[in-house]
Amino acid sequence: MNDISNRVNALSESATLVMSQKSSELKAQGVDVINLSVGEPDFYTPNHIKEAAKKAIDNNFTFYTPASGTLDLRKAICKKLQTENGLSYTPNQIVCSNGAKQAICNTILAIVNKGDEVIVPAPYWVSYPEMVKLAEGIPVIVTAGIEQDFKITAKQLSQAITEKTKAVFINSPSNPTGSVYSKAELKALADVLIKHKHVYIISDEIYEHINYVGKHESIAQFDELTDRVIIVNGVSKCYSMTGWRSGWIAAPEWIAKACGKLQGQYTSGPGSISQKAAQAAYEGSQEEVETMRKAFERRKQLAFSLLSEIDGLEVNNPQGAFYLFPKCSSFYGKSYNGQTIEDSDDLAIYLLEEAHVACVAGGAFGAPDNIRLSYATSDENLKEAVKRINAALLQLKVEN
Repeated sequence: MNDISNRVNALSESATLVMSQKSSELKAQGVDVINLSVGEPDFYTPNHIKEAAKKAIDNNFTFYTPASGTLDLRKAICKKLQTENGLSYTPNQIVCSNGAKQAICNTILAIVNKGDEVIVPAPYWVSYPEMVKLAEGIPVIVTAGIEQDFKITAKQLSQAITEKTKAVFINSPSNPTGSVYSKAELKALADVLIKHKHVYIISDEIYEHINYVGKHESIAQFDELTDRVIIVNGVSKCYSMTGWRSGWIAAPEWIAKACGKLQGQYTSGPGSISQKAAQAAYEGSQEEVETMRKAFERRKQLAFSLLSEIDGLEVNNPQGAFYLFPKCSSFYGKSYNGQTIEDSDDLAIYLLEEAHVACVAGGAFGAPDNIRLSYATSDENLKEAVKRINAALLQLKVEN
């Protein structure tokens, strides 16, 4: 008997979590697995942030907070938006949640009705279309391949918009590709969206400070769109605080109020200690953020250089985040030891079992010709992982 709701049955498993679990299971069996599937930094949370959390505990800051987050944290976020991004928001426009993932889901559930279309540029983060389906909306996938650096064009966006379109996702820097939209590229998209006043923009900027182009650009900077942009951000990636579960939106006040209402009925506000830690992240020194960014950039250059030498892989040169997203379809149809590679799922499993390197198949991101590799690990691990991947791929042959 299966009494699970249709709502949940319609959802796919998170491919990133599934691969990470498989990697952990092999490790538990004593297999030396190098895990390049995880979407989190390998650095520790900066000390001043941890100290703020300890102080909050000692001061007994352990009670419920407002559903939308503490006023102090929301003020800190407003100051960050003004100082770093030149954007003006009030605390009433900020909703703090249990991670950026919940912040996105809150937004979708707050604005999407049954049958509404939401444009999801592919490659996409695995949860975008699933969240749209949860809200009984319709994900409209718009594909951008490696030849256009995985970024949709204004023409593609214009062609995808219909009278049923409710929202569009913009993710820059991108998970899974690491691609970053320039100000000119965002302006071209904005020029299209200005003409369609019924379309909202969900701008996922969680990797804001992990970019290699200098200044982060947000589509919220264009005045004509201000009342339709929902910025999603948080402390998980840039401050290495994934386990603290602290994310937020900056949105038109009516959307923020709706998200706060929704959150108030099913999770309440984020953990009180995590909020104090997030506040310290924004108000304290940003020196370690830059130190981590420089480390990621160095690792990116290393991983890109090594992977580019593997015949058959077409490797993108990302401008942000901590992922590479090589095209691997040249290996489809090849076999080794009775195992034939038909798609990226097969290749990811093959690399895990044969090379003991965990990555994530591109199909989960709407890009079945690619695999995602995280370089949020040590230089030694990256060198050894690429060495193993190359050896495993060389074994694949076309069978007669």
